[in-house]
Amino acid sequence: MLTLQYINENRDLVVERLKIKNFDASRIINEIVSVDEFRRTTQKNLDNNKAQLNTLSKEIGDLFKSGNHEEADVAKRKTTDLKEEIKELETKLREVEEHLNKLLVEIPNVPHESVPAGKSDTDNVIVREGGNPAKLISNPKPHWELAEQYDIIDFKLGTKITGAGFPVYKGQGARIQRALINFFLDEAQKAGFNEVLPPLMVNSDSGFGTGQLPDKEGQMYHVTIDDLYLVPTAEVPVTNIFRDVIVDEDDFPIKYTAYTPCFRREAGSYGKDVRGLNRLHQFDKVEIVCVEHPDRSYAMLDQMVSYVESLIQKLGLQYRILKLCGGDLSFTSALTFDFEVYSGAQEKWLEVSSVSNFESYQANRMKLRFKPNGEKKTQIAHTLNGSALALPRILAALLENNQTAEGIKVPEVLIPYTGFDMIR
Repeated sequence: MLTLQYINENRDLVVERLKIKNFDASRIINEIVSVDEFRRTTQKNLDNNKAQLNTLSKEIGDLFKSGNHEEADVAKRKTTDLKEEIKELETKLREVEEHLNKLLVEIPNVPHESVPAGKSDTDNVIVREGGNPAKLISNPKPHWELAEQYDIIDFKLGTKITGAGFPVYKGQGARIQRALINFFLDEAQKAGFNEVLPPLMVNSDSGFGTGQLPDKEGQMYHVTIDDLYLVPTAEVPVTNIFRDVIVDEDDFPIKYTAYTPCFRREAGSYGKDVRGLNRLHQFDKVEIVCVEHPDRSYAMLDQMVSYVESLIQKLGLQYRILKLCGGDLSFTSALTFDFEVYSGAQEKWLEVSSVSNFESYQANRMKLRFKPNGEKKTQIAHTLNGSALALPRILAALLENNQTAEGIKVPEVLIPYTGFDMIR
């Protein structure tokens, strides 16, 4: 979330920039400033009363020592009144701080100055395109038909076992799924990302830290008895490794990667756009997460975008990179680039990755700080993350774009992982 200092120093800028996200912040910013002024006044009165109490306590001791018992008793009665006032002020301060925090949580992250205006994904800006269009056979089949033909993904069986959106990968389908995971992890390690294997459930503090709570609570699977949430992305547990942590400036950049299954309710999703692998409730994804110095976070964002682009290039897929407009930007992101690959048989673009800079927004919620060299005061770090990559739509595009009369060709980079070059 935004810091009070940033809001107080950039009040008009925050209101103006959040208009790009189609968020009218004027009312809530005014309320925050007003509540913060009241908090400051309350804190000042509390501090003054505590100082008076300390002074009186010392005077009482001196008065008793000198035999001035009557004056000492009068001073003791004053301390009793001060203690009651202090108790009331402490209660009032807790209440106003809770109210202030609730207001701060309602404000989205301020978008970067380069974020274009717009209301929906139709207003996103294409940054660049790459890869060659697939050379398709006549009458190419969509991946859900190919999955049935080659018996590699069973959507009906998944529905029987669990429900729609939980497919069962079989035979060569399971092996190519595992091949993609291992390929992405190996590439991430080559690029300097340290692999971790995090828990698949997180507590509410972790969900709050990265901004899933309270903003996306309805999209997560909630284990109510234990009050835990199934991870919607590895971003949540991996970034929370650094919750309440002070890192050294020399540690930057801190780069992690993780594979996890991901779980999303996707409430309200229906129709042709969710067929097959296009939108699932459980899917596999390799994530990259970075904690970086504020002065270098946008340079790191460029590096992460280039890295994800290299993965798609190695898989031989046609792709495009989009800069998200304000209306399509997430609540917590300052700047996001989406990657889409072209699905030949469906004749549509499929989103396969989002790479984002959250600046200090997540770090402030998590109290993730760093200590600059030679300084005592800490600063808030910047966090970034990206999908590298999400598997379902990558696999959908690979199956559709590489289908032949003899079978489905496996990309050359995956053959060492699959042990076969053709799905038959």
